[in-house]
Amino acid sequence: MSKTDLASPAPPYHDLIGIRLTEWRDGYACVVCDADARHHNRSGIVHGGVILSLLDQAAAFAGLWCSVPGNIRKAVTIDLDCRFTGQVSEGELRAEGKVVSRGRNIFFARTEVFDAAGKMVAFGASTHRWRAGSETVEGSPAG
Repeated sequence: MSKTDLASPAPPYHDLIGIRLTEWRDGYACVVCDADARHHNRSGIVHGGVILSLLDQAAAFAGLWCSVPGNIRKAVTIDLDCRFTGQVSEGELRAEGKVVSRGRNIFFARTEVFDAAGKMVAFGASTHRWRAGSETVEGSPAG
């Protein structure tokens, strides 16, 4: 991948879909994808699964920011809800995920996906569970 992804190393799925993590701080993450014909469904528009992937990745990363360089945090998605509000054929898609509530082991996020013109094409809510050792912003050593 030619563009930098803030998650280092980038998850392999990011490379497969073309997702880049472009902004990341505690409780917030922004991921982008340059949509083109590779991402189309049979109707010639971006497949809903690509948009769901952006929703899921932005939401999860919003809860996975780590304050200790070199450490990481991990989570699993346990619920993901999406509403499609538009369609897009090509161009940059941007998903912004925000943590809205967090407990000891679970966090909840809201995410919106925008096309290159800034029009919302989807929004969603999700629930994630931190993996053992990932409950605090310090995370744990990678590996």
